Amino acid sequence: MAKPTRKQAGAKVAPKPSTENDAEKKSSTQRIFGAKVMDHGYTALPNILMRGQKRLGISTTQFNIVAQLMSYWFDPARPPFPSKRDLAQRMGITEQTLRINIKALEERGLVKREQWKTAAGDYGSNRYHLDGLVKALKKLEPDFDEERKERRQSTTLTEKPNARANARNTKGKTDGSPE
Repeated sequence: MAKPTRKQAGAKVAPKPSTENDAEKKSSTQRIFGAKVMDHGYTALPNILMRGQKRLGISTTQFNIVAQLMSYWFDPARPPFPSKRDLAQRMGITEQTLRINIKALEERGLVKREQWKTAAGDYGSNRYHLDGLVKALKKLEPDFDEERKERRQSTTLTEKPNARANARNTKGKTDGSPE
């Protein structure tokens, strides 16, 4: 006689999740790009970095360098250390252009290069410390928080034309009358 299976013995079998449930479980990036693309990883870039690029004085090439460095940064205690060749190839620029732009980021205090040697005593790739960038972003955060508060406040005034501009113009006035 055949041995009874779990199903035959009265064990409950979990229902297969519906496709609607599956969609709810996926992250927004996975729903946008698809699982196969996301299986190759992603790089988190703070919105303040993207929105504050001009305030930080970062050119588009320098922004790309920062984004590329962040794609190598997995552990806060271990700075990224890609080779200049790999970075330049990823970006489609020369190593000289890369060096010039990293130097500019370093002069701005956003990136710090550290030359290090391998266990064999050879020079390895630079380590890139991004502590200055993190500090600069944290310094910008209150400005962005204030802008967010203004946007939220202006949404309550959306029935009025130019509500956001008017809210800024009347800020600090006690009686609300035009000057």
